[in-house]
Amino acid sequence: MLFYIVDDDDATRAMLGDIIEDEDLGKVVGEAVDGSMSDEQLFDLKQVDILLLDLLMPTKDGLETIHDISSIFKGKVIMISQIESKELVAQAYSNGVVYYITKPINKIEVLSVIKNVAESIYLEESVHNIHQLTREAIIDNPIPKGNYNTSDNNHIPYAQSILSDLSIVGENGYQDLLDILDYLFKHEREEVFQDGLPYMKDIFLNIARKKQGETFESEELHREIKASKQRIRRAIYHSLTHLASLGLHDFMNPTFENYSSKFFDFSIVQKRMYELKKKDTLAYSQIRINTKKFIQVLYFETRRLMSEV
Repeated sequence: MLFYIVDDDDATRAMLGDIIEDEDLGKVVGEAVDGSMSDEQLFDLKQVDILLLDLLMPTKDGLETIHDISSIFKGKVIMISQIESKELVAQAYSNGVVYYITKPINKIEVLSVIKNVAESIYLEESVHNIHQLTREAIIDNPIPKGNYNTSDNNHIPYAQSILSDLSIVGENGYQDLLDILDYLFKHEREEVFQDGLPYMKDIFLNIARKKQGETFESEELHREIKASKQRIRRAIYHSLTHLASLGLHDFMNPTFENYSSKFFDFSIVQKRMYELKKKDTLAYSQIRINTKKFIQVLYFETRRLMSEV
């Protein structure tokens, strides 16, 4: 994992570099005192996985820097600042920041945040590789349809274990998520995922048809699809709040460390943590819930647990 540190404080850069290299998190390939970087520094930045960026700096601050490098830098940004202004934090998130560390630097927080960012990067790469390997395997060794027992529900206890950790068991959307997993595992056995997972609209449509036994044009079918989506979004939001609460009390909590950056963009988790810390009572609809990502990760995490047995 390659890192770049931009901060006008020499001591902060040195401390961050020591943490990264002493804990074998990766290699620091460059540093800068503000966002006014040379062509050589910008070239180095292209190769970087994680950028640690100070919010307030002379000449060019963190927000200006993000805007200027957006066309060349495709990695993850961790913003660093002692400022806790809601407006500045919100502006940082809207400019592409995915994680946030507050000053003065705390080693435990830095380790936890960097590990979560790294795991998020690895997960994205793993999902991409799984799709690629699946497509290649299908091309080389086509699997005939119907060779599996479609009544085999051995994925259920693994999925239930994950949903329990996410505090979703008992929520209204719990059964909807299990129904989606049932559909995905059955679909994989019968059809094989040649182009990745099915489209979300097709998943919801097929599950609603199974429940309603109606055609796509029916009013009942549309109502069921809409209600299912709402139940799942509320369940996911409940899980987000649960993980944010765990992280707020203990950044090293194993459930928080394992799941927060897998199921959610960590910027969303930190935003929810910030709201809980400030006792904000925003409605869940004001936080963007990525249902597709959550379901994809739930499916792949269930498969992973099954493969480890």
